[in-house]
Amino acid sequence: QVQLVESGGGLVQAGGSLRLSCAASRNIFNLNGMGWYRQAPGKQRELVADISRGGSTYYADSVKGRFTISADIAKITVSLQMNGLKPEDTAVYYCHADRYLRGAKYDYWGQGTQVTVSS
Repeated sequence: QVQLVESGGGLVQAGGSLRLSCAASRNIFNLNGMGWYRQAPGKQRELVADISRGGSTYYADSVKGRFTISADIAKITVSLQMNGLKPEDTAVYYCHADRYLRGAKYDYWGQGTQVTVSS
């Protein structure tokens, strides 16, 4: 079974930076893309940024210009550079990967890493 292992969370002051990293424990055949979601207390999980196999990226409006996603699809690793952090960025961040096989979509999730931004 594939596992996504995250690292890099922690506590930082507002305006600071953190870098999240994620790597898969084994190959994911037909990988479609990778990305990062986050979930703050009492809120739904939301997509922060993702990157497709072809290199196309998406960013939530709330992080545009501050966060940068990068990935090595062949090695199944993805990183999220977070600059200019704000208290509202505080959440558990989850690494995500997906693939399609015979018309079905398969999702893979990391265990989550806590990011706390103090004001």
